[in-house]
Amino acid sequence: MPYITTSDGVEIYYIEQGEGQPIILSHGWPLNSDAWALELKLFADAGYRAIAHDRRGHGRSSKTYAGNDMDHYAADLNDLVEALDLHDLILIGHSTGGGEVVRYAARYGKDRVAKVITAGAVPPLMLNTPDNPEGAPIAVFDAIRDGVISDRSQYYKDLAIPFFGGNRAGVVVSQGQIDDFWRQGMEVSVAAAYDCIAAFSETDFTEDLKAIDAPFFIAHGDDDQIVPIAAAAEKAIALVKNGTLKVYKGRPHGIYGDYQKELDQDILDFIRA
Repeated sequence: MPYITTSDGVEIYYIEQGEGQPIILSHGWPLNSDAWALELKLFADAGYRAIAHDRRGHGRSSKTYAGNDMDHYAADLNDLVEALDLHDLILIGHSTGGGEVVRYAARYGKDRVAKVITAGAVPPLMLNTPDNPEGAPIAVFDAIRDGVISDRSQYYKDLAIPFFGGNRAGVVVSQGQIDDFWRQGMEVSVAAAYDCIAAFSETDFTEDLKAIDAPFFIAHGDDDQIVPIAAAAEKAIALVKNGTLKVYKGRPHGIYGDYQKELDQDILDFIRA
């Protein structure tokens, strides 16, 4: 299996399919690159070099105790980009992965990044603060931490339901999808899963968003129960220089079913434009 080793000695697993302009896909919490399995084929079939990696602590990458924060995630991504010598790069990030690609693009990607796409992404800030009243209170994230520590296996099974909107009338989420969410969640180390909660909820990406010059497509479901749109996409679009926001009516946080089909086509249209 292909790996690169980061500057601080962490092994990062990645998968790539296809040839052409490179696309890097960054996954959400508590998942790994398998969350992008369909997109890897779809974008490769469309003539792109599609690459997805497991964040440190997740999936097949090193099960790290330290460095489970956005600065390290972005630095790891930079190490991957440099190791593969990628240019004219398209970045796609979902949820926590949206934060990762935003920080990478702002800090490292000026001469390499062509376009940025986020879906259900955490920027600019999830946590409620005096300057961010739309954010969620710390108790919400403490409850996630408690779920990871007390019974993570059951917690991931329970979380999959609102993640994909399965608690909404008329929405059906397959048992297979729930099982796969659980499987990926169980592959992240407890330390990495726990620390990543602070990384995705307490990191302020305001200045990162302002620093990105590349064309930026922001996608968000207006029924996202995990990263509510009011503290995320609706604020992010006002901060980026060259952004387009598309709100997906009634869509959840997880990229699945009809939402996945619509979003993937919109991404292809955006990167081809």
